[in-house]
Amino acid sequence: MRAIASHSFFRSTRGRACVFLVLLLASLYTHAKTARAAVERVEVIVREPFADGQIFGETGTYERVKGRLHYAIDPADPANQAIVDLDLAPVDDRGLVTFSGDFILLRPKSPDRGNNTLLYEVNNRGGLGMLPMFNLAPGANSPNMPVHAGDGLLFEQGYTLLWSAWNWDVIAGNERLQIELPVAMEHGEPVTGLVAAEFVSPVPAHSAPFMWGYSKGYPPVDPDDPDAVLSWRDGAFHQRNIIARASWSFSDFDTSRTPPQPTRVTSEEPFVPGRIYEVAYTARDPRVVGLGLATIRDAISYFRFGDPDLSTDIDRALAFGISQSGRVINHMIWQGFHLDETGRQVFDGALVHVAGAGKGSFNHRFAQTTRHPSHLEDQQYPADFFPFTTISTEDPVTGEMGSLLDLARTRSAVPKIIYTTTSTEYWTRAASLLHTDVLGKSDVPMAPNTRLYFFAGAQHGNWRWDRRGPYEHCTNALDHRYGMRALLLAMQSWLANKEEPPASVYPTFAAGTLGTVPAYRKQFPDIPTFRLPIGNLQPPRLDLGQRFAEEGIIDRHPVSLGQPFVTTVPLPDRDGIDQGGILLPDIAVPLATYTGWNLRRAEIGAPDKLARWSGSMLPFPADESSRVEAGDPRASLVERYPSRDDYANQITAAAEDLMKRRFLLADDISRIKDEALQRFDRIRAHPENDQSCRYTLLDTDQ
Repeated sequence: MRAIASHSFFRSTRGRACVFLVLLLASLYTHAKTARAAVERVEVIVREPFADGQIFGETGTYERVKGRLHYAIDPADPANQAIVDLDLAPVDDRGLVTFSGDFILLRPKSPDRGNNTLLYEVNNRGGLGMLPMFNLAPGANSPNMPVHAGDGLLFEQGYTLLWSAWNWDVIAGNERLQIELPVAMEHGEPVTGLVAAEFVSPVPAHSAPFMWGYSKGYPPVDPDDPDAVLSWRDGAFHQRNIIARASWSFSDFDTSRTPPQPTRVTSEEPFVPGRIYEVAYTARDPRVVGLGLATIRDAISYFRFGDPDLSTDIDRALAFGISQSGRVINHMIWQGFHLDETGRQVFDGALVHVAGAGKGSFNHRFAQTTRHPSHLEDQQYPADFFPFTTISTEDPVTGEMGSLLDLARTRSAVPKIIYTTTSTEYWTRAASLLHTDVLGKSDVPMAPNTRLYFFAGAQHGNWRWDRRGPYEHCTNALDHRYGMRALLLAMQSWLANKEEPPASVYPTFAAGTLGTVPAYRKQFPDIPTFRLPIGNLQPPRLDLGQRFAEEGIIDRHPVSLGQPFVTTVPLPDRDGIDQGGILLPDIAVPLATYTGWNLRRAEIGAPDKLARWSGSMLPFPADESSRVEAGDPRASLVERYPSRDDYANQITAAAEDLMKRRFLLADDISRIKDEALQRFDRIRAHPENDQSCRYTLLDTDQ
């Protein structure tokens, strides 16, 4: 048996028996062997004061350590049996699989002045995100300057911060973290298999990349292979139309790789915007991608338990991930990768942000880790698959039973988990499946050791532009990082002091705040010219072939898209703002309608499909006359807020209420008020706001 690679493995009697046997052997083996960290050597390249020796409150100064972690993974260890194709990886004379990857550590110079917590961020496609998230800092993939410390929250709190590379296919550049995972070989010969890559061109073009998200992809055995297929279709479930092989070719070869790998597809006929194009070809040299999950496990374990020089005084560890990185954490817990080779639980808690209900293509042959289903493309890749919930449920279509935490419960090693989500994930990342049945009919409670917090009206990321770009509406300007800062500290109190965090806040059928897209459209205010979505992501059940369940090998193409899971969305109030969530001050005292969805513009094709991560923002009419002239049913700004002072008082009151409920920090209230007033002034200064997106920005925006 090569791997426990799929949910269907756990469904079978044989699977349950094998899982029990693996767990029993792991328990016995833990006591029988000498403890040995899977990180066997740390190569320090840089060790220096962080932020020019800046002092961060009582914690003092920090040091920055950057280098390479050298891993040695035992293929025979029961803790590693879930890694697909590990038995095909080359081994050294000790029988161990060895490789190395980048790491960055920011630690208090005097560890006894820290808070004894290792905060590990699963990097997103080689990029670092927790300093922009929690410290409101500018983004940087190798933070070392004072500006990279932002307002210093994490450092003043005394966290030890760790990042390590896990994702082999991240393209080098912009200091993205790098790792070289081994290639699977069978009897000394290259392993081959069919790979499919989807792409959608936003403009008419004769050439387009067939990988995205800074990912490398897999090299074709022969770029001129006459059996390679390029096709197009108008939707995930539509019929494929084959393009003549003589009329297209692989192009733009990356000569830094051996053999040189194409990065684009070139066609005689231009690609039509909005169509799904798919290139399917025989690839070679699959990486042992599941080792990436093991490296996260082992990096945390090493710095928590194994290195007295670099990580002393660590009592607990917290894993954090944004989007893809949050799905990685879900996948790790589901497959037991939060336990190291000695059986220790490496992280006590997890903060999983905007991951929806997904896991990912993180542990199968020829896995393309960056791909995940969206409303338009990439629905054939295994990311949104059963189970989704934190307590056991059934999929009546397949008969499967389970939860994300089943294996963790079996090992009595269930971490505390806080899930945070925005409105966007309900539209494009199937977030409702975290807390409903798969038929979209009933609520499913969260497990006692978990919390789910929904930031109503927010979008997937904290970006904004003063232009529509490829989308129908202006992008969402709501900044939900202030809520995340408070929830991080609530998680810290939960882990360190056993202080329960606030009760979960999310929409439900029982409260009448969760429903279908038609129900959403019916309740949304009838705003002229404001186009509404007609659907959201309903991820399909996938048939990936007979070998996927037990061997992690996709041997069916095209992948069969089965009956979709039914997802639902938060229902809006009379202003078009989602109900059932945490109302951040800009939502509790709104100047506009904020949504988690946006629509593609006709110019980029597929105008009925949703933007992958962006929301919308439409300010309220300035006054009564403009409201009547526009036919807008929403109350005007003047009616809501007779004066600037009145608006300021309401914003302050809303922020103070959230602070009392532990959803905002006291130190952030003045900043929130200042930014809200600046937004108020910008919107009042642009009465033509139905045409301009300038109000989405602030003077402080980067």
